[in-house]
Amino acid sequence: CTACKLVKYCNRECQIAHRPQHKKACKKRAAELHDEALFKEPPPRDECPICLLPLPIDRIQTIFKSCCGKVICRGCIYAMVAEAHGRRGEIGLCAFCREPASKSDEENIKRLKILMESDNSYAFNNIGGCYANGIMGMPQDFTKANELYLRAGELGCADGYYNLGLSYDLGNGMEMDKKKAKHFYELAAMNGDVQARHNLGCTEKEAGKYDRAMKHFILAAKAGFSDSLDNVKQGFMDGIVTKDEYANTLRAYKKIQDEMKSVARDKARSFEPNQA
Repeated sequence: CTACKLVKYCNRECQIAHRPQHKKACKKRAAELHDEALFKEPPPRDECPICLLPLPIDRIQTIFKSCCGKVICRGCIYAMVAEAHGRRGEIGLCAFCREPASKSDEENIKRLKILMESDNSYAFNNIGGCYANGIMGMPQDFTKANELYLRAGELGCADGYYNLGLSYDLGNGMEMDKKKAKHFYELAAMNGDVQARHNLGCTEKEAGKYDRAMKHFILAAKAGFSDSLDNVKQGFMDGIVTKDEYANTLRAYKKIQDEMKSVARDKARSFEPNQA
């Protein structure tokens, strides 16, 4: 059985004959396998290719560069610009590959399409956002955006699955479907997206499934998501989360927060570099 791996059928006729006897056990085991994958420790956060620190959780504090296809933290961009100012060097170069910034939306989209040809998952997600918001010269087209989000997710971009889940959650480009939204949030969470993980915690909490909700909140908090930590703290106060669980979560939260910090990132919070 491909769903639960508990039994082997001799052939198609055997499966048809014996499937009813196995269906209940299959459904139970398939759910267990799904939860094992969903609640296992997520992969570590991607690193900035320049400072090698984990990328900030706040998407505003990172920039995807269409020249080299890298996601770079604003701290490194700030540091490069500040250094160029100090020696009167050239401003506007990519902090990673040193290519000049694109001079137009058309050039930026052209760069993204070149990256898409090499299956850069972030390029698919980025152009998907252009279609969703009707920016960079792209017409607003939620259907096209969602197709690109799906491809981005399939290529390994957790943000792509998250954005697709959000589309189903809000009904952007398709009929609102909370079940499908949850499905894509789960795929995003399993690939390390903490916002998707937090959303799942909120969904389970609203459904009264507090144990499952706290599992999601604990994982997201350990990855550095402050809203989830607040929920874990409340869970501890309500007696749902144990003292050890809360203490371990708090330690992990502080550790990843410290790892993501840098002087340049703190300064960059009030700095708006070139977005191209």
